[in-house]
Amino acid sequence: MNILLISNRLGCSGCINLSRRTLIMVATGIFLAMPLVSGYVGYRWASEGGAADGTLASRMQAELTQQRQEIEEAKRTAEENLAALTVRLGQMQAHVIRLDALGQRLTKMAKLDNGEFDFGNPPAQGGPETGEGAAMQLPDFLSQLDALSTQLNDRSQQLSVLETVLLNQAVQAEVVPNGVPSDSGFISSHFGLRNDPFTGRIAMHKGVDLAGKEGSEVVSVAAGVVTWSGNRLGYGNMVEVTHGNGYVTRYGHNEKNLVKMGEMIKKGQPIALMGSTGRSTGPHVHFEVYFNGQVVDPMKYIRASNDWK
Repeated sequence: MNILLISNRLGCSGCINLSRRTLIMVATGIFLAMPLVSGYVGYRWASEGGAADGTLASRMQAELTQQRQEIEEAKRTAEENLAALTVRLGQMQAHVIRLDALGQRLTKMAKLDNGEFDFGNPPAQGGPETGEGAAMQLPDFLSQLDALSTQLNDRSQQLSVLETVLLNQAVQAEVVPNGVPSDSGFISSHFGLRNDPFTGRIAMHKGVDLAGKEGSEVVSVAAGVVTWSGNRLGYGNMVEVTHGNGYVTRYGHNEKNLVKMGEMIKKGQPIALMGSTGRSTGPHVHFEVYFNGQVVDPMKYIRASNDWK
């Protein structure tokens, strides 16, 4: 077999003479080399493809890790929000309990009917079902929760102001004369002009006399400070109490005074024992009321008491 060779660069040609045996050997070599070349190419392809698959797997693993972290962060945030919401609801429930207690107290102080304000149960509400509306979403719920919190705070302040007003009224009620200085006995002489029991002449009687059993308790008709406790001309043993707001009361002819000057006393507190000391014809208490320095009829304050019949 002859192979002709031509070269443009060299400008010549040549001829190779191959024998049958040589040709068979060359073909056999090529046939044996092809599997090796194919195996090498496959190895290189597999190596490069495996590296690409490994890179892709690493990227997927990193993305999954990031997603897990985001899920954990979202879960933690949700748990923190839920815990904060739970604390908020607990605070509001405690606030409602305090408001209910305050409401019950104010109801008693205002002497309202038991059924008029029932702070132990929710307020009565009603109406036909309309079928309208939709379920409240979370943002709406949170806004309603904030609005309820604001309402509760406002209501708490209002109730506190109301309590202060009522307490001030209660204090005023304690210091304004109101009541009878003795639980027993009867009125033996009224306020105003009368025949003097010793001279028989018309004279001004500046108080009310309540006759009773000697040694009976004489009580103060209002809270105040004792500004006199001792013997006084015409009164015998007398106790004078200054109540503030221009009010002063006097209790005369006592058998014994039970309080001292400067002592703070409460309404209804015993301050003396009924007697007949001083200018007196028998056991009784001479009760006087002064307002802004002027003597006034004590019957106005006696009749204002629920104890007077």
